[in-house]
Amino acid sequence: MPFRVLLAEDEKLIAVTLVDDLEAAGYEVEWAPDGVEAWDRFQKAGFDCVISDINMPGMNGMELLRRVKGVESVTGDETDVVLITGAGGVRSAVEAMKLGAYDYIEKPFQNDQVLLVLEKLDELRGLREEIQSLRDQVSDRHSFDSLIGKSRPMQEVYDLIRAVAETEANVLIVGETGTGKELVARAIHHNSARKSGPLVTASCAIYNQNLLEDELFGHAKGAFTDAREDKVGRFQRADGGSIFLDDIDDIALETQVKLLRAIQFKEIERLGSGEPVQADFRVIAATKFDLEVLVQENRFREDLFFRLNIVRIDLPPLRDREGDIPILLEHFIQKYSPDKPMRVKPDVVADLCHYPWPGNVRELEGAVERAVILSGKSQELKKEHLLRPALKERLKELPSLDLRPLKEVLSEREVLHIRQILKHNRNQKKKSAEILGISRKSLWEKMREYGIE
Repeated sequence: MPFRVLLAEDEKLIAVTLVDDLEAAGYEVEWAPDGVEAWDRFQKAGFDCVISDINMPGMNGMELLRRVKGVESVTGDETDVVLITGAGGVRSAVEAMKLGAYDYIEKPFQNDQVLLVLEKLDELRGLREEIQSLRDQVSDRHSFDSLIGKSRPMQEVYDLIRAVAETEANVLIVGETGTGKELVARAIHHNSARKSGPLVTASCAIYNQNLLEDELFGHAKGAFTDAREDKVGRFQRADGGSIFLDDIDDIALETQVKLLRAIQFKEIERLGSGEPVQADFRVIAATKFDLEVLVQENRFREDLFFRLNIVRIDLPPLRDREGDIPILLEHFIQKYSPDKPMRVKPDVVADLCHYPWPGNVRELEGAVERAVILSGKSQELKKEHLLRPALKERLKELPSLDLRPLKEVLSEREVLHIRQILKHNRNQKKKSAEILGISRKSLWEKMREYGIE
């Protein structure tokens, strides 16, 4: 569907040249010579973007902006508005931004400036349509129990979930902290034949060895001082369903022996009791480390590893999920601001995509929640709230796209190299020229050209 633009501009020369350039770039453009006609055209046909001069007869650009922002566009989103202001009209432009304008351009301007703004808006429209498509397919393979993403690595994860959910095989989920290992476990359980049974979770990292055994296997009355009654362990509670063992790499070797027996024979022996209890459960385990490495280091039992590693699912870190950050961003905005529509500028989305997210999806979710809380009455999530100052410093370290001509980049490098050689040789021209592989005359000419003292 073509990107439709309504241009409201009373200066015919500006309008004609701008319409020609926009149409040449592939945009579908209608021109209105004043605000009244622009509003009339807008009501008769939807537009993706309105470009309007602020100062026009009849109805000015500010009034047109107020009216347009109350109407939905053909894409189902609010139509974006870009205002054109005369020299010294920055104050009006700032006020327009507060009213919801996407951007403003100050006269005199080059048509390429307008084209650049529209390119960004076109990309944003594509992103909106992609997100809407994702919402429409919530029950499809792109979403499993709150797992969101369409990148190739996530598609592979979805395929594995679908395949293993139909079986009784034990599953080992491997991934960095914050990648969503528990969500994968829930997706496997709720898409399996055991979905009517319980899904019992246990974090192996938060208990010491004795407490963990008590949580997993339970105890009999009188097993220790405070054991005033029998306690049913989590394995027994998972009877007929699944048990999710998170951070299984943190289990002590002594406990691993008991865990192996429970998994192998589906038999639980409570602390202080010599009577085994049968339980039917499926084991889904998760680890933040590669268990094969821990086995080689004698920190994890090889026989237990083989019992758990029937099917392995590797969860990709967020930095390797190309294209998923904008989708996750929209998902979390809907989660934390369901009644208040929020937006994020394309350049901020780009910065979020370039940030490595060491805390993965969990870190991104926290960033969105924080930004929503700090947004106040604004409908825009700010970059400084999504990326804290400390995180922005890391962002600065990332390589940015250099759009300068090759000659300029080479000249800059040449100047730097000449300065370094001269400094190394204490400004001796002859020796420096020999190292550089040029004559003294050429060195003098380059120093004069680049202003090197």
